[in-house]
Amino acid sequence: MLRAFVQSMESPNHTNLDPSVFFLLGIPGLEQFHLWLSLPVCCLGTATIVGNITILIVVATEPALHKPVYLFLCMLSTIDLAASFSTVPKLLAILWCGSGHISASACLAQMFFIHAFCMMESTVLLAMAFDRYVAICHPLRYATILTDTVIARIGVVAMVRGSMLMLPCPFLIGRLSFCQSHVIPHTYCEHMAVVKLACGDTRPNRVYGLTAALLVIGVDLFCIGLSYVFIARAVLRLSSREARSKALGTCGSHVCVILISYTPALFSFFTHRFGHHVPLHIHILLANVYLLFPPALNPMVYGVKTKEIRERVVRVFQRGQGTGVKVSE
Repeated sequence: MLRAFVQSMESPNHTNLDPSVFFLLGIPGLEQFHLWLSLPVCCLGTATIVGNITILIVVATEPALHKPVYLFLCMLSTIDLAASFSTVPKLLAILWCGSGHISASACLAQMFFIHAFCMMESTVLLAMAFDRYVAICHPLRYATILTDTVIARIGVVAMVRGSMLMLPCPFLIGRLSFCQSHVIPHTYCEHMAVVKLACGDTRPNRVYGLTAALLVIGVDLFCIGLSYVFIARAVLRLSSREARSKALGTCGSHVCVILISYTPALFSFFTHRFGHHVPLHIHILLANVYLLFPPALNPMVYGVKTKEIRERVVRVFQRGQGTGVKVSE
């Protein structure tokens, strides 16, 4: 598949010397601001690494946090870290020194992993909604429904679902011929950005890309919305105002993460396919917001809004400072 993809690019019309290499242009129209744009990218990348590693360390070292909701949060943090490492290094290379060259194999790999991780993240967010549904609507059965085995299986399903839904895309691209420029007007190898460079019939690629996106975003959002309808019904039946407030409070972090994750995803999805009059740099900025902001903000949201995590983070850092003082003595 990869050999066919590389051979299809070998055409005398290519402006690049090496026909097996793509060139990521960055953000067309904003080239003069690339260096300045690298500053927020650096900040978001650093926040992603520090925040998500902190979540993983805190949950791993605190037995009291070995609960389904926090195990799902660890899955989310792991996916966010992996997705960040798939995009941020190359993005910074483009913004800092215009190093947009990327081999065909690396382009396909980046495309696969970025989209697969996004699909995995959506599955984990759905699992977290199910966790809140069970906790509020069936609290007495919570421990028997969400066992360690079930949680592990959900993690496997998230990985398999994301990988299998994304797997056909590189093969569909491998059948295309690239007889024109292979300069990608983007900051990463986004599926449709690569497809638009191809000659010939790209309808199977477009149809499959749209179908996969709808299967993930559409189905997951519908199921998340349905779970919160049941949660709202259960909460409204509670007689105590304090009990209602406490029940809704446990969902606050998850709702914030859903809004942070799906809002830029939906904007990027619809503007890319239907916003034909939207400037190209707006398309690309939205796509980067979708990839950069949720991984950086998710641990902050849970760290600020979840008392258990907030207290454990303080305790872990205090423990680390205490160890440092003893060593110095």
